[in-house]
Amino acid sequence: MISELQVSTILFRSGPAAKLFTPLLNKAMRRYEINNKPRIAAFMAQIGYESGELRYLRERDHAFCVGNTLEVQGDVLRYGGRALIHIQGFNNYRDCGTALELDLVTHPQWLELPEYACLSAAWYWHSKGLNHLADQGQFEAITRRIKGSLHGQTERLALYQLALSVLV
Repeated sequence: MISELQVSTILFRSGPAAKLFTPLLNKAMRRYEINNKPRIAAFMAQIGYESGELRYLRERDHAFCVGNTLEVQGDVLRYGGRALIHIQGFNNYRDCGTALELDLVTHPQWLELPEYACLSAAWYWHSKGLNHLADQGQFEAITRRIKGSLHGQTERLALYQLALSVLV
């Protein structure tokens, strides 16, 4: 899968988080078949950008919630972006919780725990069919499925290129 040295090289701002996250990332990637160089490189680039290179497990700017369809008043903060790929919105928390057998509707903060941050990111990746896009080298399409736009694409692409050069 991926070594601690590879994680810390690709996500060089991660510091000591690389040691903590490496085994958790490997567990999540195994479970969701993120298991070859193109998949791992694209996954690492996307989670690296989304999480500030493993430094932020909760989105710091809630402006993303404008236009998000929410079912209950107050859901903007309760079901805001969390984990390595910022899961957001009631439906995504519910669906992710079902897949991981966790009650994320009642305990959304669990996505800020490193193990669940990794598992939820890999679940989201798999649920959006991103392994197939990674195998085809469709990195732009991956960003659009995750973000809905190409926000941060220059930085994401730089991480992707670095990951491709670091992974054996």
